[in-house]
Amino acid sequence: MTAWIQASLVIAVVVGLHVPLGDHMARMLDTDGGGRHWRAEKALYRVCGIDPDKEQTWRHYLVALLAFSFMSIAALFALFTLQGKLPWSTGHGGMPWRLALHTAVSFTSNTSWQNYAGESTTGHLAVMAGLGTQAFASAAVGICAALALVRGLVRRGTDDLGNFWVDLIRTVFRVLLPLAVVSGLLLIALGVEQNLGGAHTVTTVAGGQQTLLGGPAGSWEGLKLFSGDGGGIFNANSAHPYENPSAWTNTIEIVLMLLIPTAFIRTYGRMIGSLKQSWTLLAVVGILFGLLLAAGTLAQSAHTGTVTAAVGGQSEGTETRFGIPGSTLFGISATGSADGAANASYDSFSSLGGGVLMAAMMLGEIAPGGTGSGLYGLLMAVMVAVFIGGLMIGRTPEYLRKRIGFGEMRYVVLYALVAPTAILACSAIAVALPQGRSSMGNTGPHGLSELIYAYTSNVNSNGSAMAGFNGATDFHNLLMVAAMLIGRYVPIVFVLALAGRLGRQQPGVVTVGTLRAQGVNFVVLATAAALVLALLNFFPALSLGPLAEGMR
Repeated sequence: MTAWIQASLVIAVVVGLHVPLGDHMARMLDTDGGGRHWRAEKALYRVCGIDPDKEQTWRHYLVALLAFSFMSIAALFALFTLQGKLPWSTGHGGMPWRLALHTAVSFTSNTSWQNYAGESTTGHLAVMAGLGTQAFASAAVGICAALALVRGLVRRGTDDLGNFWVDLIRTVFRVLLPLAVVSGLLLIALGVEQNLGGAHTVTTVAGGQQTLLGGPAGSWEGLKLFSGDGGGIFNANSAHPYENPSAWTNTIEIVLMLLIPTAFIRTYGRMIGSLKQSWTLLAVVGILFGLLLAAGTLAQSAHTGTVTAAVGGQSEGTETRFGIPGSTLFGISATGSADGAANASYDSFSSLGGGVLMAAMMLGEIAPGGTGSGLYGLLMAVMVAVFIGGLMIGRTPEYLRKRIGFGEMRYVVLYALVAPTAILACSAIAVALPQGRSSMGNTGPHGLSELIYAYTSNVNSNGSAMAGFNGATDFHNLLMVAAMLIGRYVPIVFVLALAGRLGRQQPGVVTVGTLRAQGVNFVVLATAAALVLALLNFFPALSLGPLAEGMR
């Protein structure tokens, strides 16, 4: 009962806030609405040599997005390798180049998988100027790609999809920065630590000595959650009392993870001029999230065995301040939203509970998904549903009066194949080679689950991990770099190519026989399409890992 009350409260708050935030994002980001450039933005455009009124084709938009991302990787790589010679390093030296490359790619791609313990490796400058900056930038890149796809659906007879630099700057300054200020002040007021101090030693209740580390956790915590970043200043992430001190902060942090992906669905409805479409997509997301939460809660609360029954569920590895309900809801929100934060040990979840977390990522992280990436991933699933539904009623599939034919479905299918191909290929390479198997902390199905979870997390830009898997080796650092680059940027190529193709179309005519992409029937069709795509791709892997372990 506690689990469902808490979940109902979180969902009610998210649904309530998504309306004003989604409307605000539409006003700020919809350049078709004629919004003016702010004075500070104009100054930045002049300094950078950007013409904000010049639109870009999908190819130019893609080149700008990739150039910005790879320059960000280079800047982060330099910051991490030179950290020991910079101020506010708190005594930490530079990272080895393989770890620095992995970390740079990880935070630039919005994955934020950390092959190091946060407090033992990065100083305050690396966190604030490096990871913090990329939390803004990587979230904005996902939103930019989604905006381009929406414009492709709305516009007619044009290759132009907007201006990447305008979208990037508006997203950061008009949406993400205000949210960072509000969420940071709220969490600091509720007890999240915020300082620039170094380590200090205290005397414990038992009379021993303990070293405590400080840091800018308050300004970082909200940002890492609503941006989809998920990386922690401390190795314990959001289970650390400095990052998440109470049940109230735990609830707020769950809301922050779900807020922007859900609000962006409302923004989508405003931009296409149909709030019915946004409510339809929100219903699909709500059903998928509800199924994941129900499965995860049941798996974690199952009373199997004497000890489990005595404590009331799978409490091992769970943060006692939040209990099983708070940890399960947090975990489903983190994996369903592509955030990857953790307030418990996911490796200690039950075999089936860990399988649910893995399934949330394998679903494509569309429930509700990452910042921007959740929306374009959801729209890809919707186009599959439209294509299937159109063929079932014997008409050319259309969505928002745009034809979804062979050319369009080619990009949709290629998009859908990237993640499963990369996840299964990287997992197979790691299992086949001794360098990969040496990082498996367990044998049998659980060890395989840990490894598949790791590469699912990397490819899908999540960043959460099962602690039994050791990714801090040269082999996995480099293989994960490839996995993250493929999983983040190759899908964006197909998203923008599809947007350009849709934008060149002239809208069709809606008739009585046109498939209506709204209503109960379409919600069921779109939900089924998303589930079938995930199950067909990953059911064999799940059968060998968490399902095999859960049936023993």
